[in-house]
Amino acid sequence: MVRRTAMAVAAAAALVWLPAAVQASVLWRGDFETGDLSQWSKAQIVSSDRLKVVSSPVAQGAKAIRVEVRQGDNPIGASGNRNELVYLSYEPRGTERYYRWQTMFDPSYPNNSTWQVFTQWHHSGDSGSPPVEFDVYGEDISLDVNLQTVWHAPLVRGVWHDFVFHVKWSPDENEGFIELWYDGELAIAKRGAATQFSGMTQYLKQGLYRNDTITQDGIVFHDGFTIGETLADVTPSASADAGQAPGLDAAAPGADAAAPGADAAAPGRDAEISGSDAQAPADAGLAASPDAEQAAREDAQVPQVADAGEPTPWVEPATGCSSVAGGSSAMLGFLIGAALLIVLRGVDRRSRDD
Repeated sequence: MVRRTAMAVAAAAALVWLPAAVQASVLWRGDFETGDLSQWSKAQIVSSDRLKVVSSPVAQGAKAIRVEVRQGDNPIGASGNRNELVYLSYEPRGTERYYRWQTMFDPSYPNNSTWQVFTQWHHSGDSGSPPVEFDVYGEDISLDVNLQTVWHAPLVRGVWHDFVFHVKWSPDENEGFIELWYDGELAIAKRGAATQFSGMTQYLKQGLYRNDTITQDGIVFHDGFTIGETLADVTPSASADAGQAPGLDAAAPGADAAAPGADAAAPGRDAEISGSDAQAPADAGLAASPDAEQAAREDAQVPQVADAGEPTPWVEPATGCSSVAGGSSAMLGFLIGAALLIVLRGVDRRSRDD
């Protein structure tokens, strides 16, 4: 009788728990808690020491990934230097997703005023800059959509930064949108954006990919990547109704002094790439890419990014003017300088082609 009662209680508990489990919409985790890279589809690395699973520092759980790029690291024979992980999700038009992860830039991370990509959603075509990417440029980190900077913040080294990115994939800015939380604060309210190239899908790449003119070693850490259908999926302790994304579960050790950031935004990087998704070295222990990836890349054309309908680049307002005339002159000078920076950075980013 006691045994039957215990079994009945267990069955009832299972029935209570089951709906919550069924409702869970976590689609994928790439948090390295397996102790290896097996959660990801493959890697683009020159050697296994460039993407190393570590126990410290970590942002959550017990594991994270240490990414290192040295000048000359070119595992796929394309432009730039890189060591990246690839998750072949192939998000089609109309898909709405929440992405959360943590990134820490090593205290030794160099200052270089040229393009550097640490997270991107690449299109299924062979070449050209992806429609959505998170970048480093000088002393800024930024979110670029269709080669336009829509958000930026100072590059702060030695501490974990938390990203929650909400996106609907579409080539139509009236259908697609973006929304961003950074370190627990709403950084971009939901806004329309063309997040995709027509007829193409998106897949995730994370690590470090940068201009091959950079001579210093670059080290960055990533942790906790989660993909879900709702905010609650990727931030279980958050209140989706309140629209708040919580901060990090655990602070990582390291210097928390902010590196001085440039006042002017560093919009637009160069033309990015991907093209060849070369297989990882044998010691990476990753699954091979599906045949569909190669099919998607055959005869792909480099998309042309239209000027119309692009998000407006961030421009910092001028302050402290002593007069209307002086304020106008200062504002005009600032806008000219910002425009020049946009042009120069745009030329820089279009120097890539892989």
